[in-house]
Amino acid sequence: MTASTKATMDTLTLFIVITLAAGAMMPLQAGINAQLAANTGGAIWAAFISFGVGTLVLALYLLLTRQGVPSAGALAALPWWQWSGGLLGAFFVAVAAFVAPQLGAAAFIGFLVAGQMLASLLLDHQGWVGYLQKEINPYRIAGALLVIGGVVLIRRN
Repeated sequence: MTASTKATMDTLTLFIVITLAAGAMMPLQAGINAQLAANTGGAIWAAFISFGVGTLVLALYLLLTRQGVPSAGALAALPWWQWSGGLLGAFFVAVAAFVAPQLGAAAFIGFLVAGQMLASLLLDHQGWVGYLQKEINPYRIAGALLVIGGVVLIRRN
C-alpha cells in the first residue's frame, strides 16, 4: 500500500466517522428541538431559537478563525437555489420538532433516511446541485428498498 493510498483511506475513514457522528446527532437534535417546542410555544419558535443559536456559534467560529467575508458581487452572483439551504434547514428543524415525538426517534430517523435515500438517488442520477452523476441501477434501487423495508420493520410493534 502506497503512502498516498493510505492517506486517502485515512481521510475516507475520518469522513465516515464524522458522518456517523453527525448522523447520531440527528435524533438527539430532533428530541432536543421537540422539547424546546413544547416549552416555547411550538415548532416554529423551536426552529427559530435553534437557528439563532447556530448562527451565533457560526459567527463566533468565523470571528475566531478570521475568515474573510464574501464580496457583495460574489453573493449577488449566486444562483437562486444556493440560497435555499437555510429554508430547507428551517423546514427540517421545524418538522423534526413537531413530528419526531409523534413517531419516536427510530421511526422518525428511519423515515428521514428513506426520504434522503430516495432524493439522493435522484440527485445522483441527474447530477444536480454539484453531485457526481451516478445512474440509478438495480443495486442502488435494492439498497433504497432495503432502507424502506427497515423503516417498515422499525414501525412494527
